[in-house]
Amino acid sequence: MTTTTQPSAPGFTGVSTSLRGLTRHFGDKIAVQPLDLDLEPGSIVGLIGPNGSGKSTLMRMVVGLLRPSGGSATVAGVRLHGDGTAVRARCTFAPGELGFYGELRCEAHLKWLLKGRERSSVARGIELLERLGLPRRGRVRSFSHGMKRQLLFAAALAPDVPLRILDEPTEGLDPSKRGEVMDLLREDASPGRTTLLSSHHLGEVDHSCDRLLFLSAGRLIADESAVDLAARARRLVRVEWPDEPPADLESAARSNGAVAVMAHGSRTTIELDSDDPRPILGLVAQRTDWPRPAKVEYGQLSLRELYRDLYGVEGL
Repeated sequence: MTTTTQPSAPGFTGVSTSLRGLTRHFGDKIAVQPLDLDLEPGSIVGLIGPNGSGKSTLMRMVVGLLRPSGGSATVAGVRLHGDGTAVRARCTFAPGELGFYGELRCEAHLKWLLKGRERSSVARGIELLERLGLPRRGRVRSFSHGMKRQLLFAAALAPDVPLRILDEPTEGLDPSKRGEVMDLLREDASPGRTTLLSSHHLGEVDHSCDRLLFLSAGRLIADESAVDLAARARRLVRVEWPDEPPADLESAARSNGAVAVMAHGSRTTIELDSDDPRPILGLVAQRTDWPRPAKVEYGQLSLRELYRDLYGVEGL
């Protein structure tokens, strides 16, 4: 089988997406708090947060499927207004949930999903079905949940557009298939294209995304490059105490190069201002008036542990 690569989409160069004060509430419940965000072309952006954090609501607003309660947006160079038809012509969207026509065969369903797109999109979509191992003649009703997710993914990657929005594209897939999907996303990267994908599995996207956005209870709590986040994770010291941490631990740690100290029961996570842990490790070892730590870890924490410890975000 011959594999083709998506063109670099030179006509899309410089097309960005900007959100200003975008918010959504359902009755008294605020699903997405007012959000300012710029998504630049040429990047893969991960939208991370536990279930119920507002990821899907935000994505549906961006593609015009859900009317914002306030704020404004320019999506892929087009102002978001009305029913969002103009925006959806400039982007693809793989929703977290979608009804399927079970009687259709896989290839026919792909063509239905790509209705109105250019012919080259269908050819590219069929190639993606083959890459993913989906039977082109198989009835969709016989597909597992994961296979249906891959069908949506193939349809979202087929058109040559400046913006792709993928809501939990690897949900329901086994580890090997998740890896294939992320590999295809990296292959699809283009200087003129932005990809926004959501996940509640931080470990799955931290090596694939250029930038990570973290949502918690509808609020953007962090926006950092993947490189900077990895560096932060390397600057964490975690101390497990036999009981409560020492009362003067935070002040002592800050005097020895700590920029943040977070306590969670008997566990303390200390973020350093450099890659040198010796001042903190020496402090913990030399303070004879402190209890002896049960465990000390440095440079081994994952990004998931970083956000759990520093921001108290569970479920990633």
